[in-house]
Amino acid sequence: MASVSLCMIVKNEEDVLERCLESAAGLADEIIIVDTGSIDRTQEIAARFTDRIFDFPWQDDFSAARNESFSHASMDYCLWLDADDLLLEEDQTAFLALKETLDPDVSVVMAPYRTGFDAAGRTTFSYYRERLIKNRAGMRWTGAVHEVVTPIGKVLYADFAVTHRKVRPSDPD
Repeated sequence: MASVSLCMIVKNEEDVLERCLESAAGLADEIIIVDTGSIDRTQEIAARFTDRIFDFPWQDDFSAARNESFSHASMDYCLWLDADDLLLEEDQTAFLALKETLDPDVSVVMAPYRTGFDAAGRTTFSYYRERLIKNRAGMRWTGAVHEVVTPIGKVLYADFAVTHRKVRPSDPD
C-alpha cells in the first residue's frame, strides 16, 4: 500500500481548516502544515490533527511555500490540499481504494478538482489537477501564483475528486 503525506500551506484558515482536515485525516499517514503567517486560530486547529506544523515566512510565492511543505514529507506520495478543499465521503472511499492498489511506478495522480457549483450544490465545473505526487522524484512546484507541478513519468487519472468549497471571498492580495 502506498503511504501518503498530506502537505498543506495555510494562513488564517480557522473558518475552513477543521472541515478540510476532518475529511482528509483518515487518508494520510502524516499531515504536514506549513503556516505562512496566521494570526487567528489556524495553528491551534491544525494541532488537533498533527504536531508537524512549521512556520514559513510568506515570500509572495505559493510555489516556495508548497515546496517547503513537500520538503517535510516522509511518505511515498505527497497529497496537497488547500484549507477550503475537502474530500466528500465517496471520494474518501475512492482515495483509500486507490491507495491500496497504486502502482509504485506512478509518478503523478491527476484527480478532478470540483470548483464550480449551481444553487443546488451540483458540480458545474471541474478540471484535472496533479493531486498525488511521488515524493522526492524531482518534481517541484513552479509559478508564484496558480502554481503547478509539471508531471514527469507515469501519470494516472484517478476516480476520487477534491471539492473546493469557499465560505468567504478570497483575500484579493
